[in-house]
Amino acid sequence: MARVTVEDCVDKVDNRFELVLLASHRARQISQGGQITIDRDNDKNPVVALREIADETLSPGDLKEDLIHSLQKHVEIDEPEAPAPLQISGSMDELTGEAIVGAEDIMTFDSMSEEDLLAGIEGLVAPEKSDDY
Repeated sequence: MARVTVEDCVDKVDNRFELVLLASHRARQISQGGQITIDRDNDKNPVVALREIADETLSPGDLKEDLIHSLQKHVEIDEPEAPAPLQISGSMDELTGEAIVGAEDIMTFDSMSEEDLLAGIEGLVAPEKSDDY
């Protein structure tokens, strides 16, 4: 078979630059041991790649997907989305400015009022002094 040219392949891949990228990627695959789909006829890998594209033994779309996949450094894995944060519905108490929470949204925490905290601090006894300190 006569040598293949870019003009033979342009009707298969519209953009010449994309054609060069796809053919070079395919030539690298062949040099790494990829199976060729046509007779080699003593041609070098880039010519074999262009002949495969011209003869449509390989889909340009498949080559493009494979090229993109080979260039990706980080492959994003679809993971389930995190649940939405709990939104508390209710209104504000006009006197204290604290949120009034509906019964269905009540969340319990270990908490104490300011007065309880102060009372607890006042009730603490200082440790006895010793010579060890």
